[in-house]
Amino acid sequence: MSVELPTQEIKIVVPGNQPMVFLLGEGDSFLKIVEEAFDCRIVARGNEIDIKGNKKEAEACSRLFEELIELLQEGLTITPDSLNAAIGIVKSEKGLKPSEIFKEAVLTASGKVIRPKTAGQKHYVDLMRKSTIVFSIGPAGTGKTYLALAYAVQCLLNREVARIILTRPAVEAGEKLGFLPGDLYQKVDPYLRPLYDALYEMLGADRFHRMVDQGTIEVAPLAYMRGRTLNDSFIILDEAQNTSPEQMKMFLTRLGFGSRAVVTGDVTQIDLPKEVDSGLMVVRKILSRIEGVSFAFLDASDVVRHKIVQQIVEAYKEYEARENKRNSG
Repeated sequence: MSVELPTQEIKIVVPGNQPMVFLLGEGDSFLKIVEEAFDCRIVARGNEIDIKGNKKEAEACSRLFEELIELLQEGLTITPDSLNAAIGIVKSEKGLKPSEIFKEAVLTASGKVIRPKTAGQKHYVDLMRKSTIVFSIGPAGTGKTYLALAYAVQCLLNREVARIILTRPAVEAGEKLGFLPGDLYQKVDPYLRPLYDALYEMLGADRFHRMVDQGTIEVAPLAYMRGRTLNDSFIILDEAQNTSPEQMKMFLTRLGFGSRAVVTGDVTQIDLPKEVDSGLMVVRKILSRIEGVSFAFLDASDVVRHKIVQQIVEAYKEYEARENKRNSG
């Protein structure tokens, strides 16, 4: 026998200074996304939105619209991506508010504002603000490297650091850098291309190249970090799952006065030989209790690429769990 849940009707009044199209989208496209996410009947008339459904769904839907209105009042623009992220935050039932997350600006430069889009990303940004070394671990598409680059650029523009150093282990191609053609930058270019692309977007290509020529931004393979002491720098080690424990120790001990570091990686995409441990896996056992060192763990709920990427991440996670259970059995 099915149990009929009590229904509730809620009326939302949108301030007159906010055009409804900003809230509902062109051709009510945003409204349709909300209707698919909540088991409610939603009717918009004039500057009012009527919501009717079971108590839990209606109240959640109402909270979403109140948050969206607050974001618009703050001058933020709603997009399909930010709307889907806001829906995820409201439906998570963790008491989080999209407005608290989306109003946080990590970088404001070149007419671009970069903000966290999930609760996990907001926590990651908070850790970067207060910790000397932050390890960001999570699957593809969770913003690990992008947010680290954005925060590094903001620190550079605010003169909190004198330079940005980007490094990455060059293991994916299975070739030693010495056998690749060209100078240092041409050798490491294929490995650091994702970092270049993000910095082009944040700074513009001309400004980025000018900073590289001046030494304000330095890009180098991890092997070139040995023997150096890096002062007044923001250092980002990307794809750290492909470091050995010895390489990770070498990198972390390069940190000098006035410097900070962010280490990013995805422990599900380790390209090292099977007999070599990942430095990113080992470091969690060694540094987790050291003050000034923080770990941010992102998951599929923090994926901000196409929605199918989140589903792919979850599918692989379930598959690996089944395989591990089968093998251990």
